[in-house]
Amino acid sequence: MDVRIEPGDITAVAVDAIVNAANSSLLGGGGVDGAIHRRGGPRILAACRQLRGSALPDGLPAGQAVATTAGDLPAQWVIHTVGPVHSSSEDRSAVLASCYRESLRTAADLGARSVAFPAISAGVYGWPIDDAARIAVKTIRETAPEVDHVVDAVVLVPFGTAAERAFRARLEAS
Repeated sequence: MDVRIEPGDITAVAVDAIVNAANSSLLGGGGVDGAIHRRGGPRILAACRQLRGSALPDGLPAGQAVATTAGDLPAQWVIHTVGPVHSSSEDRSAVLASCYRESLRTAADLGARSVAFPAISAGVYGWPIDDAARIAVKTIRETAPEVDHVVDAVVLVPFGTAAERAFRARLEAS
């Protein structure tokens, strides 16, 4: 599996599936979530509302993943996952790892050959970027043998210089 970094705007990356760092309501928000909903248009929100009205009436739990249309994005699907809020008193790293693992599994189930990831939980959820990059790269590498018969490219899309540096360092070390 090819894992590469393309810093910048995840909504502009041409891949089969874009991962959304969503909130549990699935109804849009700020950061990556808001950008995906804005650029992807109303079909994404309509699909999320449909999920909330059927399979996910209480919202999407942290660490799980679900797919919808990508609307007007240059992708076929958006894979929504809810990262944990960072805590200095509780280790939630397994939940963050689950976001990457379950998103890759969902991508493989969809038949997506390429997937773009933001730095999940590293924005308003407060996860330190170096640790977020470590968990992301480690989990992607560990999950690759399970999904690489379908998913052959993962694009990490860090936002900002510090995030790009952290992800490049972890990718080069793996």
